[in-house]
Amino acid sequence: MEKLTEEQINTKLQSLEGWTYAKEAIHTSFKFENFKDAFTVMTRIAFEAEALQHHPNWANAYNELEISLSTHDAGGVTEKDFEMAKAIEDIVEAK
Repeated sequence: MEKLTEEQINTKLQSLEGWTYAKEAIHTSFKFENFKDAFTVMTRIAFEAEALQHHPNWANAYNELEISLSTHDAGGVTEKDFEMAKAIEDIVEAK
């Protein structure tokens, strides 16, 4: 995968509400009603990440989930990160 330029990344971010670009990754966070809801979404994301062979950097504290996506082999953000971000959005929206 080829690393995207900052301009390409910012253009693509316009279609992802709540995502930002910093430090060679795209980032977002979600707040759920409780820990169970947060963990359920994390589990669903984990299965999708395995299917796509692209794993997020994430942190969870009770009902909050922070996610960062970057393609380490490319040294930055690629199309693969946006594919995973879209999958994450679909999972969260379906909750």
